[in-house]
Amino acid sequence: MAAHRRTKQRSIGGSTARTAVTIALAGAATATAFDGVGHAEPQLSPAQVKAKVDTLYKEAEVAAEKYNGAKEKAETAEKHLRTLRDEAARKEDRLNSARDALGSMAAAQYRSGGIDPAVQLALSDDPDAYLDGAAFAERVGTRQSAAVAGVRRQLREIEQLRGAADAELATLKARQTELKRQKKTINGKLDAARTLLKRLTPQERTRYAEQGAAGDQRHATRSSARELAPTTATAKPGATGASGASATSTAPNSRAAAAVSFAYSKLGSPYVWGATGPNAFDCSGLTQAAYRSAGVSLPRTTYAQINAGRRVSRSELQPGDLVFFYSGISHVGIYVGNGQMIHAPNPSAPVRLAPIDQMPFAGATRVA
Repeated sequence: MAAHRRTKQRSIGGSTARTAVTIALAGAATATAFDGVGHAEPQLSPAQVKAKVDTLYKEAEVAAEKYNGAKEKAETAEKHLRTLRDEAARKEDRLNSARDALGSMAAAQYRSGGIDPAVQLALSDDPDAYLDGAAFAERVGTRQSAAVAGVRRQLREIEQLRGAADAELATLKARQTELKRQKKTINGKLDAARTLLKRLTPQERTRYAEQGAAGDQRHATRSSARELAPTTATAKPGATGASGASATSTAPNSRAAAAVSFAYSKLGSPYVWGATGPNAFDCSGLTQAAYRSAGVSLPRTTYAQINAGRRVSRSELQPGDLVFFYSGISHVGIYVGNGQMIHAPNPSAPVRLAPIDQMPFAGATRVA
C-alpha cells in the first residue's frame, strides 16, 4: 500500500497571525457599526443643546397642559360619579322603606281577605261602623296602588342613575388613561432635556438658566425692558420692590391688583408641572393661583383661560391681564406693565419676570 503523505500544518505566526487579527478586528468593528453600538454620540455645541432643550421643554409644556385638562375633566367625572352614586343610594333607601310599607299593606289585606263583604256586613254588630270601615279600606287600597306605582317609578329612576353612573365611570377610566399617557410623555421629554443639559459645563448651564429656556431674551437690544426690570430672575419670594408696587397701583381694579401682587410674591418659586401652589407652579397653575387669591376662579388650562375673560389687544394691555404665547396657546403669564410679565417658564428656571416679546405672542385676556 502506498504511503499517504500528510499535509504539513503551518503554525500561525508572524505576518500571517497579524493579518488574521487585523481581519478579525475589522470584522468586529464592522459588526459593531452595523449594530449601532460603536457610534459615538454626536458632539453638540452649547447653542445646539440649548435649542434642543428649549424644544423639549416646549413639547413637555404642551403635554402638561393636556395633562392638566384631562386631570380637571377626570376630577369632574369623579365628582359627578360620586353624586350619582350618592343619589342612587338615597333612592334605594327610600325604595326599601316603600317596599316595607307595601309589604305591611299586603299582609294586612291578606289577613282580612277571604270573607265576602256582604257576609261581613250581615255579621257585623254595627253595620254603620262596618260601612265606615269599608270606605276606609277602599281608601287604603287606593293608597296601596299609589305605593306600588311609586315603587315602580323609584326602580326606574335607580336604573337610570346606575346607567348614568356606568357611563360616567367609563368616562373617568378614559380620562385616567389619558392622564397616564400624557404623564409618560412629559416625563420622557423632561428626562431627555436633563440628559442633554448634562453635556453642558456648570457655567454653560448657569448661562442657560439666566437666558431662560423659552428663547433668547436679547436684553442687550431691548433697553426699555432692561431699564424697567424691577428684579432678577432669582429674586426671592415676597420681594416686590418699587416697580412691583407701581404695577399694582396701576392695575385697573382691586382684583387685578391682588393677582399682580400675588405673582410678585411668588418670584423665585420653583416650576413643577401640574403644580398650582402654594410653593410651586406651572404656567397656568401660577395664573390660576394668582386670581384665586383675588377671589376669581379661573379654569385650569391655558386653552380654557384664554376664553375666561374679555380679549384685549397687545396695545391695550394693563397689569393683571393674562398673556398667552405660541400658536397652540401652550404658555401663559400675568402682565405686570412696562412690557413685562411674571410667569413660570419651565423646570430650568423659577417663577420670574420677563419681557412678553421673548416668545411668540398669541393673545391676551382681561379676567377682572
